[in-house]
Amino acid sequence: MPAVEASALPRPGVPVADGAAPAPVRRAGRPRSEATRQRILAATLDLLEECTVQALTIEAIARQAGVGKATIYRWWDSKALVVIDAFMEHHNMKTPMPTDRPPAEALAAHFRSLVHEYAGSSGRIVAQIIAEGQADPAVLDQLRTRFHAGRRAVVRDVLQRWSDAERIPLPASVEVLSDLVYAPIYLRLLLGHAPLDDEFVDSHLTYVYGLLGRSARR
Repeated sequence: MPAVEASALPRPGVPVADGAAPAPVRRAGRPRSEATRQRILAATLDLLEECTVQALTIEAIARQAGVGKATIYRWWDSKALVVIDAFMEHHNMKTPMPTDRPPAEALAAHFRSLVHEYAGSSGRIVAQIIAEGQADPAVLDQLRTRFHAGRRAVVRDVLQRWSDAERIPLPASVEVLSDLVYAPIYLRLLLGHAPLDDEFVDSHLTYVYGLLGRSARR
């Protein structure tokens, strides 16, 4: 899930989309092209269809995108940041939190879309990012700040609005309820002991919503 930023800050006057990676801090040098940036991110995702995050190199990304390594380093400080932004660029568009539905329905729809995405290539990529972060804590820190914190803030807001509207019983910290809802996705993703499928979505939401005295909206 459930991102804010560490080495990157939003450009003044330019809003950052929900859960989207902020614009990296500009360095001295030639102006950078958004089309080039998108080509680099697309090349990264294409390569990750054939290799792991661990095996991926900046050299391979540069070749696939038709740019020099220096161009990539003008946008990102490391391979991990390229991978995280490429993952986010694709993933966030596929798993939006609905804004036109009541909180309970929005949460259920978001949960289902997240499970469907993590059952495919997005899940494989984020699992590999987390795995790489076990040896390099900086990678996990970037995943938390660039991706997880922002998505978690959106979920926190929906849970709070649900509580305000329907008086659902919240624990002392809404973060505990957020973990209760979303943590099983990551457990199944990382351990692979059970599938990420519609049966899981239905049974898990029925149980969690039942704890809150509500029925799951599908």
